[in-house]
Amino acid sequence: MITRRKFFSNAAVAASAAALSGITRSVQGAETVGEPPKTSEKVEGSAQFEHKDYPPGEPGRDYTPVITPNGSTLPYRVVEGVKVYHLIAEEVDHEFAPGLRAHCWGFNGQVHGPTIEAVEGDRVRIYVTNRLPEDTSVHWHGVIVPAGMDGVAGLSQKTIGPGETYKYEFRLRQYGTYMYHSHSDEMTQIALGMMGMFIIHPRNHTGPRADRDFALMSSEWRIDVGTMRPVPTEMTDFNILTFNGRAFPGTAPLVAKYGDRVRIRFGNLGPMEHHPIHLHGNTWKITETDGSQVPELAQSPGNTVLVAVGQTRAVEFVADNPGDWAMHCHMTHHTMNQMGHNTPNLIGVRTGDLNRRASKILEGYMTMGESGMADMGEMGMKVPHNSIPMVGAQGKHGYIDMGGMFTILKVRENLASYDDPGWYENPPGTLATLAGNEELQRDLGKIPQRDR
Repeated sequence: MITRRKFFSNAAVAASAAALSGITRSVQGAETVGEPPKTSEKVEGSAQFEHKDYPPGEPGRDYTPVITPNGSTLPYRVVEGVKVYHLIAEEVDHEFAPGLRAHCWGFNGQVHGPTIEAVEGDRVRIYVTNRLPEDTSVHWHGVIVPAGMDGVAGLSQKTIGPGETYKYEFRLRQYGTYMYHSHSDEMTQIALGMMGMFIIHPRNHTGPRADRDFALMSSEWRIDVGTMRPVPTEMTDFNILTFNGRAFPGTAPLVAKYGDRVRIRFGNLGPMEHHPIHLHGNTWKITETDGSQVPELAQSPGNTVLVAVGQTRAVEFVADNPGDWAMHCHMTHHTMNQMGHNTPNLIGVRTGDLNRRASKILEGYMTMGESGMADMGEMGMKVPHNSIPMVGAQGKHGYIDMGGMFTILKVRENLASYDDPGWYENPPGTLATLAGNEELQRDLGKIPQRDR
């Protein structure tokens, strides 16, 4: 079992990589057709790949597959040694959380698009079919490619017209955490959801592999209450904040076994907002910035990582603290949902008999927010059609008054699977509880009086 002490030591861990066979094999999620081409083609990228063809990297053998909570990984097939993928840009009826849906644009029927996963040295061929009502293109954010494959409409290529399919093909000359997104009418298309993660694993892995490798993409949206279309022209007032296109309580938990080495890859393709992502109960190291590996001696420990617009970050830690741990953006307004925005400030207002008088005109009227906002999500009141209350969901010990860019890391001992294990059972003596009068008198010498 790897302890946190061992994880944070500076002892170098080296694992020699076995020589890769030149024989292509069928892999889960991939179909192999033919043999790798024998070519003297000059390969774009590092000298390591310049004069040698490598067999396509395989999940399980060459890397631990990435988990995209609430999302998926794009399938591929191998044709004559090339990994072939197919992205379809199309309108998507997307659920952000129970009670809120919107007509978005995405890839392959989902928002965000499926994660593309490959290995350094792989040659990839990506077909992009456009089923949108306007032209589009795709940019491989941070990936070093030939200029004509960069995907900037008008500059690098002609746009992909409605009904057309374009082909992108290049050798992967680097590894790390990257992204892809539309680069045609970006303000509209990115704001409507046309983005995804692009993960490239190292060909020759050194050091311990992650047992759980998660990918989370941040974004923000404006969806006016009662409507079903994000507003792409918004610049300041976003009211839906998401991980992988989902707002809490719609976010899936990240589940790990005690002792697992966990990597979390963050990407941010939101229109305007930066996100300081904070994890409770654990200390991580930042191991990647924009796909570049951070030298071990420069990996300072922490529990919050700032992911600015257009950036990626990766962190790693050993899950050696069992429990249900909150992970969220630490900008407090980014953990609220739709109906918490643009409400009047009533903190401290003495309403008197306003509710009684107003209910004569508006049946069921209730003034909310004069003593804080925490109880607004759990009141069970009717909300407008296709909208979600400002905050969260019921938890084990009460209502979780957070929403938006919030999820839960669940670490457990003796897990039989990585399915959601439910709520954590706190061992005796490890749960904060209401203090009794006797212990208050003993320890404080007084019993604090309750405010009336």
